[in-house]
Amino acid sequence: MGYDEPGRNTSVEPSSGVPAAVLENVFDDPNHGEPGRDRVAVHIGWEVVLLVGLAVLGWLLWRDAPDVLRGAGLRSLLVDVVALGLLVLAAGLSLRTAAVNLAIGPVAVAAALHFAEQGDRGVVAAVAPAALVAAVAGLLLALAVVVLHVPGWAASLAGAAGVVVYIERRAEPVLVQGEYDPRRHAYYLCAGFAAVAVLGGLFGAIRAVRRLVGRFRPVADPARRRGAVAAVVTSAALVGSTVLAMLAGVLIAANGTGPVAPTAGLDWTVLAVGVALLAGTSAYGRRGGIFGTLFAVGLTSAFLAYAQARDWTVSRWAVGAVALGVGLVVTRLVERFGRPGSPAPEAPEPAGDGPLSSGWAVHGSGPVEDWPPTLPTPATDSPMDPWRSSRWETEPRRWDDGR
Repeated sequence: MGYDEPGRNTSVEPSSGVPAAVLENVFDDPNHGEPGRDRVAVHIGWEVVLLVGLAVLGWLLWRDAPDVLRGAGLRSLLVDVVALGLLVLAAGLSLRTAAVNLAIGPVAVAAALHFAEQGDRGVVAAVAPAALVAAVAGLLLALAVVVLHVPGWAASLAGAAGVVVYIERRAEPVLVQGEYDPRRHAYYLCAGFAAVAVLGGLFGAIRAVRRLVGRFRPVADPARRRGAVAAVVTSAALVGSTVLAMLAGVLIAANGTGPVAPTAGLDWTVLAVGVALLAGTSAYGRRGGIFGTLFAVGLTSAFLAYAQARDWTVSRWAVGAVALGVGLVVTRLVERFGRPGSPAPEAPEPAGDGPLSSGWAVHGSGPVEDWPPTLPTPATDSPMDPWRSSRWETEPRRWDDGR
């Protein structure tokens, strides 16, 4: 009859007080977070801005240096796009999991030096050992992050320092050995990078995939572990980002016109992370766009080619710093306007008898009282009985008169 408390048998999430069935539908993270689904409109709007900037720079490049967009110049530019794109994919993948890998720049330089020395043995013979070493290094980095549960930037910075020690063992630039020329496959490489970037963005826009990839993102106390699934996904992302950085270093060495300099490579890290943020990937993890990586990499590569055509002296540090600055603003926009709209959760069904045949409904939303209800205590002065009159008591009775 609806006398039980409503929702007594409904499972409730402790931190929000919302029924679990509602949480599963409206929360990106059913256990924590804020209600609602991430909005992608802010990413689409920013990607339109990036596309317009890319079109403007492409037109300027065509007007002032048309040779860069034709023949051998175009193929060399496309390989540069793929090399930078692989680094940005590595940075973006680790950013999505909230464990940014700052060792990607030094790893790319170390791979470039290795390929320059071993390129004469063949591409497969030179790249396969480097890929194995990169995967093992990424796995060690992942174990440090997920087992100790420490920030990815700190652990990867320590790893970057170790890679820099390996780089500093070479005091002189290394000439590239071998005859591999990636410009012969420039169009295929660029198409492959574009496909991976766009498909990755599309999959990342799916709520279940985004929730899975971003599980390592802290939602309360950063020291609280996020579970085994988050650890596995973050480990895979760190291993993948390290391997992608290695492949980028191979292309950098093979597409270069001179020897590979043994630099620390942190300028490549700053540039890659800055372009990833510029693409719309959140610095906090999980959120990201669809076409942003492709447009941001094209925009940055076009600017570097335009600066070289105009004989401007622009370092990667400067471009990376600007990209980081703008990317942090984009992160603020993404987190502010991409967050859920916090819709009101659906109210549970009332625990009453439902509609009756007469159209009435019994609702059980009121407080529960004792049943049966306690009868009210009668007052001390009882009310006068209306059937009893004082006149009847005072008047003489006729049958007492003997009549």
